[in-house]
Amino acid sequence: MSRNNAERLHTAVLVAPASEKRRIRKQRRQAAAKLQAEQLRAKHQASRAKYAADLAERRATTYISPTGEPGPAQLRSPGRLRLPRHQDTSATLAGAYPFLAEGGLGSDGVFVGQDLYSGGSFVYDPWVLYARGLITAPNLVLAGIVGSGKSSLAKSLYTRSIPFGRRVYVPGDPKGEHTAIAEAVGGRAIVLGHGLAARLNPLDEGYRPAGMSEETWASTVAARRRDLIGALAETVLTRPLTPLEHTAIDTALTGVVRSNDVPILPMIVEHILTPTEQADPDGRLAEDGRLVGHALRRLVAGDLAGLFDGPSTVRFDPSLPMISLDLSRVTENSTLTSVLMTCSSAWMESALLDPNGGQRWCIYDEAWRLMSHPALLRRMDAHWRLARHYGIANMLIFHKLTDLENVGDQGSAMRALASSLLANAETRIIYRQESDQLGATARALGLTGTEQRLLPGLGVGQGLWRIKDRSFVCQHQLHPGELELFDTTSRMTS
Repeated sequence: MSRNNAERLHTAVLVAPASEKRRIRKQRRQAAAKLQAEQLRAKHQASRAKYAADLAERRATTYISPTGEPGPAQLRSPGRLRLPRHQDTSATLAGAYPFLAEGGLGSDGVFVGQDLYSGGSFVYDPWVLYARGLITAPNLVLAGIVGSGKSSLAKSLYTRSIPFGRRVYVPGDPKGEHTAIAEAVGGRAIVLGHGLAARLNPLDEGYRPAGMSEETWASTVAARRRDLIGALAETVLTRPLTPLEHTAIDTALTGVVRSNDVPILPMIVEHILTPTEQADPDGRLAEDGRLVGHALRRLVAGDLAGLFDGPSTVRFDPSLPMISLDLSRVTENSTLTSVLMTCSSAWMESALLDPNGGQRWCIYDEAWRLMSHPALLRRMDAHWRLARHYGIANMLIFHKLTDLENVGDQGSAMRALASSLLANAETRIIYRQESDQLGATARALGLTGTEQRLLPGLGVGQGLWRIKDRSFVCQHQLHPGELELFDTTSRMTS
């Protein structure tokens, strides 16, 4: 046999024909289908057997009739079961109804952020809430430790209110935080301090409300000047004035105004220390006003000179959307800070008397500094009590509620005034507090145990809002533009 024939025979033995391959694949498919059919039959038989067993068990079981056992063993009452109505607090019923959420304050007002309990938007506006009868006092207290986000919240509240027609007034900005914001919204920041060209004359007539008669305006200006000079003297002397000192101030003020179109403080000092012979024929008035005269002299020739010794170079314009008094240049001098704020408060009061002045936010930042001065504290208390009459909403900002305990002595009039500011604010916003402050905070605000336990765990921008008898936990949300403008940590992060 040749070699080629042998190779052909070997190939024929190893390679099966195509028809034989198809037959093998068909047999395998048939075997698999047969096996699956047998398994399915076995499964169906097992299911039928289980169903038959369960049915036999149910049929063999004896059940009580739906109408109960017959005879005296039926244990049925003659009437229907009726349970009495039950009322309880949401804190107790939360176990049975765990998905309760506060209904919110509505959609009218300024957007603040997200209600962390309901997940909805949180909106707040003191004027809207007052009009709806939800609050009776539009004042607000905001407390939180450093870095908790309270300053950003305050700035958001008043800047977002400007498009709604509200104006903003910051009568004292110890750190200068509100200056950039005032300029950004089209307002003005008045910067006062040693070495600056700005001057502030406490005896300016101020803003004249529309429609006020000449006679009423003259008496209003005279009373404001008299009260302001007395408040400045009390601030420097750190004590109330005596009746004789009030007489000396009134006599000097009357003489200066009669002979000058633009009275300034150095003229008042000169008339108090050296009164005319006509005003003081026996020389007693000069002796009675000696201390108050030297106290006011500090503002024009002493360590406080340079700010009040001439006509004003700045003007209070109540029509601007925002006005801020920047005290960052004089924050180290508490007396000068108090004097400047006393003057600025007098400016604001003249604008508030205008019935067409509109609604206004009054922001008292770093309140623990301001409340240490009796004259300022009395003016703040008057503004808070007359907030509804003036159409203003006062906002008091400080770090912790125990700051109120540093105002005056225990049982003093100053401590009572500071406590009344808290009592006349029906909106209390508490940001994160340290653990050692929880007890004092809870007592001052009447917080529940649950609310008290929330405070240490609040994150940045999260606050507990107590609005009259209602509570909310809100996450404040900032626009990127606000975040850049409101940043107070640029020196630490740059």
